[in-house]
Amino acid sequence: CCFVFRFKDTRLDDVWLVDFYAPWCGYCKKLEPIWYDVGAELKSSGSPVRVGKMDATAYSGMSSEFGVRGYPTIKLLKGDLAYNYKGPRTKDDIIEFANRVAGPAVRALPSKQMFDHMMKRHDVLFVYVGGESPLKEKYIDVAAELIVYTYFFSASEDVLPENLLPMPDIYGSLSSWVNKERFRSYLQIDGFTLYELGETGKLVAIAVINEKDPTEESGRDFQFGHMDGNDYINSLIMGEVSVPSIIILNTSNEQYFLPSQPVETLEQLVHFINSVLDGSAQAQGGDGMFQRVKRVAFDAKSTVMSVFRSSPVLGCFLFGLPLGVISLMCYGICTAESDDGQEDMELMKREDDEDEDEQDEDELLVPH
Repeated sequence: CCFVFRFKDTRLDDVWLVDFYAPWCGYCKKLEPIWYDVGAELKSSGSPVRVGKMDATAYSGMSSEFGVRGYPTIKLLKGDLAYNYKGPRTKDDIIEFANRVAGPAVRALPSKQMFDHMMKRHDVLFVYVGGESPLKEKYIDVAAELIVYTYFFSASEDVLPENLLPMPDIYGSLSSWVNKERFRSYLQIDGFTLYELGETGKLVAIAVINEKDPTEESGRDFQFGHMDGNDYINSLIMGEVSVPSIIILNTSNEQYFLPSQPVETLEQLVHFINSVLDGSAQAQGGDGMFQRVKRVAFDAKSTVMSVFRSSPVLGCFLFGLPLGVISLMCYGICTAESDDGQEDMELMKREDDEDEDEQDEDELLVPH
């Protein structure tokens, strides 16, 4: 209650990082110690970001105001703006997000030393070079939209390093270009990263490997990366991928491609990629009706299996009890029908016997 009152009073004046949670949510309970560490570190570092948490079930009106639809939901509230956090729920990632979004959307780079420092600190960043222009106004708007993902800077030409490569041509809108180029050419991919890549519409080439022995390849036609183990990718394609192997995902239509034979050389990898590009590789999966029905069945099966693996007794109670009740109901219905049939047979037999007795009496009454 104290947090809610402080939050209402300082909502527009301060920058708030808020965890909207539900008391019964298991993911929320897992986040709780991490959230405490986030608040302690931001406070000790002198960050202007204030950290709090709100029971979204108790304050449903306020949660709905900020568009909370799942738990936990992490939002940074800055003035009239609310920024959703979609990254991994680790202390360092959450703190990095808070510090990035709490500052200005576009940061100035006043010197070569500062430029070099930022280049070493960040894997990917965007820099506007030049004075005031319509392009800069559009750049500022895009920065305000995508600051949740990456850093945006502005600088004059004299602070740029001499060996800086020229910028590639921009196709489409500036926002979509930034959204596609904000990833490194090669990166480790997990569920959160793959979710973000899904918004780019890219083809994603993933090396499913053992994390102890990663191998790197890069290129501009694809987003390249590796994934530790095959559990997540098996769940995604509802199939089995061996380790190590290569898979290419089309994030725009949920199709995927697997090589027809093991990829062991660079030439085989290039051939496989070219076969995907020219359409000769066989596409699997997709987002059609059959795949949607298959997904529902697969998720249901996975849920049942996970319950039995984690707690066999609970699984027997949840699924065995309803099956037992249904079995008893079916047995009762079948035996009831059988009893009714037997009663009908006995009734018909008694009627036949009565008819025979009446017939015998009639014969006795007939004079000879």
